[in-house]
Amino acid sequence: MTDKTFSQQIAEFAVGLKYEDLPDNVVNEVKRFLYDSIGCAYGGYHTKDVRILREIYTDMGGKPEATLLGFGDKIPAVNATLVNSLMVRALDFNDIYWKEDPSHPSDLIPAALAVGELVDASMKDVIVAIVLAYEFEQRLCEFAVPGVRERKWHHATLTQFVSPIVAGKLLGLSVEQMVNAIGINGSHNHTIGCPTAGALTMMKNTVDPMAVQSGVFAALMAQKGYSGTVAVFEGKEGFMDVFGDGWAQEALLGKLGEEYKILQCSMKAFPTEALTHTHISATLKAVTENDVSYDQIESVTVTSIARACDILFDPHKYRPESRETADHSLPYCIAVALVDHKISTQSFSDEKLKDKRIWKVIDKIKGEASEEFEKMFPAKQPSKVVIKTTDGKEYSEYLEYPKGDPREPMTLDDLRSKFSGLATGSLDKSRQEEIENTIFSCETISCRDLMSKLVV
Repeated sequence: MTDKTFSQQIAEFAVGLKYEDLPDNVVNEVKRFLYDSIGCAYGGYHTKDVRILREIYTDMGGKPEATLLGFGDKIPAVNATLVNSLMVRALDFNDIYWKEDPSHPSDLIPAALAVGELVDASMKDVIVAIVLAYEFEQRLCEFAVPGVRERKWHHATLTQFVSPIVAGKLLGLSVEQMVNAIGINGSHNHTIGCPTAGALTMMKNTVDPMAVQSGVFAALMAQKGYSGTVAVFEGKEGFMDVFGDGWAQEALLGKLGEEYKILQCSMKAFPTEALTHTHISATLKAVTENDVSYDQIESVTVTSIARACDILFDPHKYRPESRETADHSLPYCIAVALVDHKISTQSFSDEKLKDKRIWKVIDKIKGEASEEFEKMFPAKQPSKVVIKTTDGKEYSEYLEYPKGDPREPMTLDDLRSKFSGLATGSLDKSRQEEIENTIFSCETISCRDLMSKLVV
């Protein structure tokens, strides 16, 4: 046993981790997630919410410290972190890890890029910071039992503790300063669950980037000598005290450096809420293999874990009026799969939301919660989809995890196709190839070099 606080143990590991400590497969996985995330940013580049934040910050001005992905504008690193993180997050197409809690560790990558550019770090150092982002974001997903999502809080509540670690690593903080940074940010970013409940707004994709941004600011504060709560996790009225009983300390602190969590994170094959993926995969398998047209549908029954029914079959989800609600609506996603036999970023456009064929079939889709499936989660993400047609036929598919899960990883060709789909319109094929090659050899260049090559 140790008398060191949780933050002190985390900070010691983070400060001590070196690029040379990382196995080759971990470095390669960082590059894969970086490539995937940059692709997601090119997709988010066109969204209204990103344009709003960019306009606010360019009007505000400030020191040209860090580059906005794609745009090329240089603004203060703290502000660039928010815009870039939202760009990665905006289409809900970036990575996913879900144990007791969900999270999107790649939301934190822009903190590493912004601070890396600020201090002119090598990409080797940025890679280490990204490893730390995944390590502690994913460990925090397993820390609370049940997770903070089950306690009606959003996973940005977890990110608040990780973003100062990522930024602090690249700022060269000492252990004491890193502890202060965690304590500063962990004192004020507890995020209520409503951004992902009911009718969704732009805040669904923005709360986590906000927790990432404030972590960069907290690390800068700590660098200047600002103090923060040392026992922010386990202290009186700290995180654990406030959120109640049920904490897996070993999940947070055990076996640090023996295995790396990034190898257990999933990628997304669809730009939708993570719990929809197995259901979409099963539906697409049924309709494409059996050539089922949407106008043949009598009924569709989707069996899922209970929490998926609660989140994804909420009454608001049957008549989504925004992209943010639609990509978290399992009825809508299934309806699009039935109509188009595919899911893409265009599935959530304003034009697609007016497609009368979707509204013709959506009310025929019902959800069922399964206690058996609940017991299998999160080790498996089971789905059973039963489609009945007007001619009396029945098609059934059962899957336990979607494409992109580490047990069925996306290949480089899969990632290349996803990147191209997101970047086409902004980058021609030669530029796409150039960026891919740069990212997969990025350990040889500086962060500033990388960011300069990502401008559209």
